[in-house]
Amino acid sequence: MSATPTALRIALRTATILLLFTIAFTAMMAWMHQITEPIIAATQQDAKRRLIAAVLPPAAYDNDLLADVIDLPPTAALGLDVPTRVYRARRAGQPVALVLEAAAPDGYSGRIGLILAVTADGRLAAVRVTQHKETPGLGDYIDPKKDKNKARPWITQFDGRHFDETPRDKWRVKKDGGAFDQQVGATISARAVTRATGRALAWTLERAATLYALPSAATFKEKSP
Repeated sequence: MSATPTALRIALRTATILLLFTIAFTAMMAWMHQITEPIIAATQQDAKRRLIAAVLPPAAYDNDLLADVIDLPPTAALGLDVPTRVYRARRAGQPVALVLEAAAPDGYSGRIGLILAVTADGRLAAVRVTQHKETPGLGDYIDPKKDKNKARPWITQFDGRHFDETPRDKWRVKKDGGAFDQQVGATISARAVTRATGRALAWTLERAATLYALPSAATFKEKSP
């Protein structure tokens, strides 16, 4: 049986209403995206600046750190399996420090994310934990926010270290014959962070000249053996 004129009109009206609703909803979503995108971007930029400030004070440089960057592909030596960025701090055009991410894959409860700053004279300015799942009240002292020693959090013992003062083979916890403290009964977390930090410092120092010299937004590539 063919549809009646009334049924066709109802179906056409319903389809038109749905089409107009879809167009209006799409336009509203596009408008909301246009309005919120700069806000989200600014929030992300502020979060990055705060994270970087934990290892390198803003007063140490005068360039736009978030614009002076090098793209870094996944780098096993840094414990990274995803692309990241190296931020280059300068003052009056001269290199001050490189800020980059690293990770310790062998924490007690898995991956421990790190951010560190390496100064132009080869010193580790600081390293901080950015992500971890270590046991609360035991291994989470690697994070200064969780460390009960607020006067001198465990991770601040890395601040200002240099391979000339602390040789590469001493970047281990004291329990393993190294130079760095660990808390009794919670060695695995400290061991993972210490080793990863030493690896990251060595990797950065070996490539610092290239990382500073590359044009901004370039992608770093390892030299062929």
